[in-house]
Amino acid sequence: MTQDIVRDFDRVSPALVRQAAEYQAAILADVNGRRGALHGRIGALRPEMKVAGPAFTVDVRPGDNLMIHAAMALAKPGDVLVIDGKGDLTAALMGTIMITACRKLGIAGVVIDGAVRDSLELAELGFPVFAAGTNPNGPTKNVPGRIGHPVSIGGVTVRPGDLVVADADGVFVAAREIVESLLPLARKKVDDEAARLAQIAQGNTHSPWLLPALRTAGLLKDGETL
Repeated sequence: MTQDIVRDFDRVSPALVRQAAEYQAAILADVNGRRGALHGRIGALRPEMKVAGPAFTVDVRPGDNLMIHAAMALAKPGDVLVIDGKGDLTAALMGTIMITACRKLGIAGVVIDGAVRDSLELAELGFPVFAAGTNPNGPTKNVPGRIGHPVSIGGVTVRPGDLVVADADGVFVAAREIVESLLPLARKKVDDEAARLAQIAQGNTHSPWLLPALRTAGLLKDGETL
């Protein structure tokens, strides 16, 4: 293997992946300081799609999927292919054949800053695919890239082995070293939100932070209310 292809790297543990999979991407992003969410252009082909797993990073040139084929041969079951396609939508980098092979290989899902095709068939497969768009054009298979190196995708740096959690709202990524520390924060936020929803159901729709925030912003004087 050349230095452009890194086969072995540390991954977030399966136990932490299972725990993180219990939470929405939005919950994890919030407790991560509202950081780690990829740009909204990268979304699920169908809203019910969800995936969690360690990132298997792939860097390709626009319109060429040679390195994705190589990555599929190297990825481990449970990995999520995270592909920096440079946001190019002029040609699809994956379609039904490749995604069907991913499912057979045990790959957990695909996140791609680029285009896919055969979108209706992919939706029927139910395999989690998060892409920037679709295009009927096919790719070339000629240009080298890199595997197992950090990539920049959707405005976020993703390292191999980092946690990926994606759902209808989008894609969240966290450095593998901090995942364990996020989990109790995520549980507390879920509990707090459940308590707030119960209050709303009982008629208490007032947000306790609103008046202080308006005063801080200079929109209300001390003692004033809406």
